[in-house]
Amino acid sequence: MLNGLHDIDWTQLHHAYGTAEEVPELLAALASTDEEERGKALDRYYSALFHQGSVYPATTASLPFLFELVDDPATPGRAAIVELLTGIGHESAACEDHGYTDADHSDALALLRRRSDVLVRFATDDTGSRLLRQAAIPALGLLVEDTVRAAAVLRGRLPAEPGVVERLLLVETMATLALRRTEAVPDAAAWLTALAGDAALDPTTRLAALVHRARCTEPDPQDVPAAIDLLRQEPAPAGEWWASPAPAGPKPPIEPGSAPGYVIAAFAELDRHAAVHSPTTRLLRAFHEVLDSRVPERTALLAEQLCSPDPGARLDALRMTAELVKSWRGEHGSLIALAAGRLADPHPEVVAEAAAVLNACHVIAGPAREALAALVAAQRAEHGPQVWASPEPHRRRAHQEAVLALAQLGDERALPGLLTALDTGDDAWRAVQVARHLPTATVELAPRLAGLLRGFDLSREWIEREVRSAVGALGVLGDAAVLPALTEALDAAVREEQWGIVESALRALQRLGPAAVPALPRIRALAHGPEAKVRPVALGALRAVGGDAAEVLPSLLELLDTDSPFGLFEVVDLLGGIGPAAAAALPRLRELLTNGYDWVRVHCAAALWDIGGAPEAAAVLDALLPAWENNSATGGHVTACLERMGAAAAPAVPLLRAQLELPQRGGRFGSIEEDEKLQRQCRTLLARLDPDGQSPVTEGARQNG
Repeated sequence: MLNGLHDIDWTQLHHAYGTAEEVPELLAALASTDEEERGKALDRYYSALFHQGSVYPATTASLPFLFELVDDPATPGRAAIVELLTGIGHESAACEDHGYTDADHSDALALLRRRSDVLVRFATDDTGSRLLRQAAIPALGLLVEDTVRAAAVLRGRLPAEPGVVERLLLVETMATLALRRTEAVPDAAAWLTALAGDAALDPTTRLAALVHRARCTEPDPQDVPAAIDLLRQEPAPAGEWWASPAPAGPKPPIEPGSAPGYVIAAFAELDRHAAVHSPTTRLLRAFHEVLDSRVPERTALLAEQLCSPDPGARLDALRMTAELVKSWRGEHGSLIALAAGRLADPHPEVVAEAAAVLNACHVIAGPAREALAALVAAQRAEHGPQVWASPEPHRRRAHQEAVLALAQLGDERALPGLLTALDTGDDAWRAVQVARHLPTATVELAPRLAGLLRGFDLSREWIEREVRSAVGALGVLGDAAVLPALTEALDAAVREEQWGIVESALRALQRLGPAAVPALPRIRALAHGPEAKVRPVALGALRAVGGDAAEVLPSLLELLDTDSPFGLFEVVDLLGGIGPAAAAALPRLRELLTNGYDWVRVHCAAALWDIGGAPEAAAVLDALLPAWENNSATGGHVTACLERMGAAAAPAVPLLRAQLELPQRGGRFGSIEEDEKLQRQCRTLLARLDPDGQSPVTEGARQNG
């Protein structure tokens, strides 16, 4: 086996990390009878020779040997190698489909197509393993150059295939073939339509045919009702869960204590996002992608999914619910209510996911408040305060997510859980993140946050995010009693040159305002010091704490008159806050309205209005409105300025109405919180500027559009 492997000078070939002399050893290890050795070799192959979908000369040179391995029945784990080959084919075909001229992908694709008969054989072998068939079937839509032959194989294989997973793959692969080869669309669509209507077929295969026909053509108005009907016909799952094979590729373990809690949590969330618990999940994800902005139809489909008798389907549906609600505007109350209902689900993992969804959507999760509070209270009553750090992972996650959701709703019933976290140190970083939402509990929270802040060693690696989070929470809570802790943190951050923490501490002092007067010498030293990253923020703190605009104005004008964009937004906003007294900045602000960066124009236009007032209105609107149209993330800043402009903002009415009609969420980061705030601002402005919806500006825009 692997004849000629050492005839290649692998040192002259490259992969993601350099020369490829390790490849012979990797290929030999893929044939090992030791499962752990094979797994490590496969992980390394994905990492080095197929790094994030990239293909290298060494990758193409290794392909004949991979085919030799899979063609030998004695090779263990052949399905994983076939999956690798198909994955390389998928990425290489995608490059071809998008017109990328990548020689490495092209060479790999050509070789894979020359050897595609091997994969066709595996995909149609009744005597082979199911895993091998599952891995090979997608290759029929990617690597068989004869479209007619590939379609015929897929059609012929479906009646002979007893496994539902394989049948779903066959149907999906037909759609893949049609989407890649437009000449195959009519026949593929006709076949899929016939399958969807075939009452003799199982409902899951019919659902797959319906979804993939919609992918190939266009969704029909009756597709969602038909899909719901097919979901209701599906038999209850035979086992507790339906588990898919783990996704291929490297997955380095992260041991507790080896990284900050938030890093470990982020990787755990990635694993959860990649997991699949129902055989219809991938299929329904594809359907939601096809339905796209059809929010009412997607809502109806998700409502059915969330009520499925299959706990795995309910779990996956909760994640799809979060994706819909976070991305699209609409009437989401029914989905929030259904997610709240899942807090009483008999399966702990479903409960945990429901709590996580409501936390992620906390801005609109008000209707779930009582259900969240009931879950938190019941868990504390049954398991005690330490349920926050329960050794049972799903219970722990459910409790923490529910507490965080309540806190972000401003509900003090979250306070006992947060205090437990801060007092014990167990996942305290989670409590810190939401403490700012409970200002009425400042007396309990502020001293604990200050104690936590004092316990941080600012010389440690990975410490910045946790410190900045604690400092930020203290600033929002606004308790002057924590001033010593903040100034100690500021001093330590300066010593360690942790400038991000310095900025956060200065912003917290800025929020405290005159109560932070004892810190003025420190602030003043930084405001006039050499550290460019810190000066604009320090000047803002100096203005808020010292109250003397005249002291900071010369420095702000100096920083404004620079070609460097660093800190410019901070400087411009401070000048706007000073108002007419900063009139010396007007010429430079007008110059900056021609800057090529939307954000620069938005901040400068807002400051121009705040300083120059009504005479600048036309220039301000000429900068704000196009920037908002070009970059939806600027919406919150634009509407904030429009609110200050009063009646002078009337020309913005058509754009305000147009923004409210957009189906996708907007505002900075496109988050639920920013978008809901943006919508409120737009409605408030319209109620003031055009209460009857009949302004001449609006009517003219309608006639022109």
